[in-house]
Amino acid sequence: MGDVAAKIKIMPESVDTDLGELKEKIKGVIPAGADLHGDIVEEPIAFGLKALIVTLIVNDEEGGTEPAEEAFAKVSGVENVQVVDVYRI
Repeated sequence: MGDVAAKIKIMPESVDTDLGELKEKIKGVIPAGADLHGDIVEEPIAFGLKALIVTLIVNDEEGGTEPAEEAFAKVSGVENVQVVDVYRI
């Protein structure tokens, strides 16, 4: 087994959500066994709403992103968490 990079899209609850604060909260809940790869990127969606794109390096095993998805979903200010891409590194 190796490692994979998982790109995860995090939707904030509203356009009024402080993305800087949300980024810090997300960094604080990254679970053991997952490492942040690069910066958390803001992606414009529509009408001022921006998603956060987090790329994590996780172990290539079944359910490898689930702990991170669950941790991110519990963060105050997060509406939705979705894995958008997974690729081998």
